[in-house]
Amino acid sequence: MKPDTALIHHDYQPPGDFASPQIAVHKASSVFFPNVKAMRERNWLDKTGYTYGLHGTPTTFTLEERICQLEGAKHCVLLPSGLAALAQVNLALLKTGDSILIPDNAYGPLKSLAEGELQQWGISHRYYDPMEPQSLADNLQADTRLVWLEAPGSVTLEFPDLPALVKLCSDKQVLTALDNTWGAGVAFQPFDLLPQMAGSRLGVDVCVHALTKYPSGGGDVLMGSVTTCSDELARSLKLSHMRLGFGVAGNDAELVLRSLPSIGLRYKTQDETCRKLASWCLQQTAFVQVLHPAIVASPGHAHWRDLCAGGVAADADVHSGGAAASLLSLRFDPGLSQSHIDRFCNALRLFKLGFSWAGPVSLAVPYELKSMRRHAPPELLQGGFVRLAIGLESAEDLIADLSQALSTMG
Repeated sequence: MKPDTALIHHDYQPPGDFASPQIAVHKASSVFFPNVKAMRERNWLDKTGYTYGLHGTPTTFTLEERICQLEGAKHCVLLPSGLAALAQVNLALLKTGDSILIPDNAYGPLKSLAEGELQQWGISHRYYDPMEPQSLADNLQADTRLVWLEAPGSVTLEFPDLPALVKLCSDKQVLTALDNTWGAGVAFQPFDLLPQMAGSRLGVDVCVHALTKYPSGGGDVLMGSVTTCSDELARSLKLSHMRLGFGVAGNDAELVLRSLPSIGLRYKTQDETCRKLASWCLQQTAFVQVLHPAIVASPGHAHWRDLCAGGVAADADVHSGGAAASLLSLRFDPGLSQSHIDRFCNALRLFKLGFSWAGPVSLAVPYELKSMRRHAPPELLQGGFVRLAIGLESAEDLIADLSQALSTMG
């Protein structure tokens, strides 16, 4: 045998009893079969075997199972981004003539998908006010196939009565899909929204998670997941996933697997820092509103408290219990112009200007809500907005950075 052939077909196999904190990274397009019978009979759908790199490796199967553990799900598929995961649900479960409902405060790219590709394919959409369950009830129609949920809402962080919205849909036998990136499987369990009520199981049908955020935690991975407890929905999702050719890289899966064991610690640390900043921001006259679910005056605080803090009332302006992630939004005094707000953002030193969140570096993004909302309360549309994503820096240093940036506004 020639040396080049011998190198390719070298028959050494290392011993299989190696154990360490992290699993091996398996990367493959081709997967070898021992014989034709095995090639014909292997089934990747139930994870009893491997057929092709897109359909799973030991590394991606392991990550899927751990995401299921995190969210209390039975099935999981991995996608190359959180937005791809949102798209996957729509593509797998909808057809021409169907209609979907989207909360008015949902993640912007989901709206763009509905107004773009889905609309072009004959799938219509309507927006509802997630803070008014009656708005959802009024919009549920015969062609409604899927209702999207988000808790809390994007940018303004209103927290809906999630169990009430899910029950409305369940009673009408309409599927629900939750973007659970904020909750991350830490703040609450999406498939068991009433854990305190034995025998009253209520949960969403499908859960989408941008693994880019808390599961990764490093600001260096793009990935998403879709989970469900339904065997029927899982089959539809997996078959659509296969037909569309979605896949994730083994090294990216490795990075998320490495970070998952610390998700609870990071979530708690960033949450605590965020609440310290929220308390400080409440004392600043430049901010006429500070939005964060654990702030008693923030829209939907009672719903957050019931779902994420065991229903225990707060003893201060900012609730100290439960879980509330690391996002904080600031509404500036309407008397301050956008140029003032831009000056504030440009003056930040530790906070970097950038999208995403849940990484080690704190981020800031200015938003123009008037172009983003239909049903927002009028007061939310007055004054500029800046959303802060809190990283792993110390609260004292971040407060000092906000303070010096405020001083530049004149």
